Amino acid sequence: MNRVLALVGVVAVATLASAGPVAAAEKVELKSVHMCCDGCADEVAAILGKVEGVSGVSTDKKAKSAAFTAADAKAAQRALDALAEGGFHGDAGKDKGFAFKDDSGVKAGTVKALTVTGFHNSCGGCVKSFREAIKDVKGVTGDNAKSKVTTAQVTGEFDAAELVKALNKAGFHVKVDEKK
Repeated sequence: MNRVLALVGVVAVATLASAGPVAAAEKVELKSVHMCCDGCADEVAAILGKVEGVSGVSTDKKAKSAAFTAADAKAAQRALDALAEGGFHGDAGKDKGFAFKDDSGVKAGTVKALTVTGFHNSCGGCVKSFREAIKDVKGVTGDNAKSKVTTAQVTGEFDAAELVKALNKAGFHVKVDEKK
């Protein structure tokens, strides 16, 4: 009987040892996420709540932040990817092993017009925030952003990459629409 118990103990230790290290949970706080209203904050929470391996989601509209716990860095990255797909962007901090991807497709250089698409835009507050974000981009003279429309053309004579950077900084994840 002692040999059986010893064998079971050896098998258990070997199994645990071969499983490798347990991935550590990641506490993630995103800053500078676009949240102009309760609807935006609710949408951020809903997106994060659907990501496998993510729990403890909270949003703070006033601070423009969202927090959650991810089972590991891969779950945290899936959460950021889901937010980007929903048109949201934010600052996850540096050296975390996960970040919002630069998938905008923007090419460096001066343009007279640029169509951006895919950004979160559910109300007049979103449009106001969009315009606030682009107003300091040197050379921007206008836009045609409308509430509930996730595509807008920005006009003037400006650096395309600077426009995308400004929108990301304001919490909007955008892609450049090459067709327009």
